Amino acid sequence: MHNADRGIFDLRRGHPVLVSGSQSSVLVAAVEGLTPVLLDRLTHMTGSAPRLILTAHRASAMGWSQPLQEGWEGVALEFAPNTDPEALFTLASAPEASNETTHPYAAIGQPTVVRALPAEVAALELVRAGRLLPAVVAAPVPEPVPEAIRTALADGMFLDVDEQEARAVAKHPRLELAYVSEAPVPLADAPVTRFMLFREGNGILEHVAVLIGEPRDWPDAVPVRLHSACLTGDLFGSLRCDCGDQLRLGVKTINDSGGGVLLYLAQEGRGIGLANKLRAYTMQTAGLDTIDSDCQLGFEADGRRYDAAVEMLEFLGIDSVRLLTNNPGKMDALRAGGIEVVAREPVHGKLNPHNLRYLSTKADRGGHWLQELLASEAERG
Repeated sequence: MHNADRGIFDLRRGHPVLVSGSQSSVLVAAVEGLTPVLLDRLTHMTGSAPRLILTAHRASAMGWSQPLQEGWEGVALEFAPNTDPEALFTLASAPEASNETTHPYAAIGQPTVVRALPAEVAALELVRAGRLLPAVVAAPVPEPVPEAIRTALADGMFLDVDEQEARAVAKHPRLELAYVSEAPVPLADAPVTRFMLFREGNGILEHVAVLIGEPRDWPDAVPVRLHSACLTGDLFGSLRCDCGDQLRLGVKTINDSGGGVLLYLAQEGRGIGLANKLRAYTMQTAGLDTIDSDCQLGFEADGRRYDAAVEMLEFLGIDSVRLLTNNPGKMDALRAGGIEVVAREPVHGKLNPHNLRYLSTKADRGGHWLQELLASEAERG
């Protein structure tokens, strides 16, 4: 495992990580789970004042348009030494408020926003890859490197992660997908079904290929659905989305078509993770749509990747599919990976008052093919 992969684990555990770059090096910690003790530790070990590092999406959502306009990857904000970590978390996650006294940055005063250094941006990529809130505190490491940091590195107290390696692992992960295990799992709508588990090389994520029917009987263009995990919808039947409906309909449709594969991908919340998805849900309850809420937290509109799906299909010897999807991005991803998509079949869930806005946003802003479903609702209305 590369140091960058290990660095993701350490940041999730609340440990500091040194990110070393050609221009500068910084000692960083994730804002999520930040404590006063850890914040003091960064200050004392470096002798420098830490800065809060946010994504350009987060800065734009808070009213600072310059970062996205100029293509910045991250922004840096200075804050007072005695700032409560909770205030930093609020600044990194709370919705923008028009009232100056309730605005997220009210607790630390009007900040000066400058472009983040490359090493600071690399640290952002690590926490984002770890499904944490995309925000870190970063303290510049002076030259020569302080004795306290050299000793901590020598004793293995924290890792030294190369800036370029961090960016590469986060943005272009080498999945090195490995087959782990399998077993027959009969389902209500597909009694002949086998689950196959695959694990990514860094050990963080696991994906499941659900093989429906006997492979020897599958059509030449294999019916396939790529389904991103949704705990709230798939397991609990949440009315905020149509994921559970799509999952069950996908299984039934594949079975009725003579068999095929449903790939269950560990990409909760369009890739932001369950914790951040729940934070986004809170913002949606307050009025934001599903895309704006993700951007408010510092993410892009859809952070999913489908490399794992391509690798699993290759492992199964499938190179031609009939894709069950409403998402043009999935078709593009499979074709880019060398998989022939010979046809597409829609997979529509049920509309209800709780998911109507969500589905409308996916159609209007995400480009999903949901016009037929939404038109039927309009006719009934």
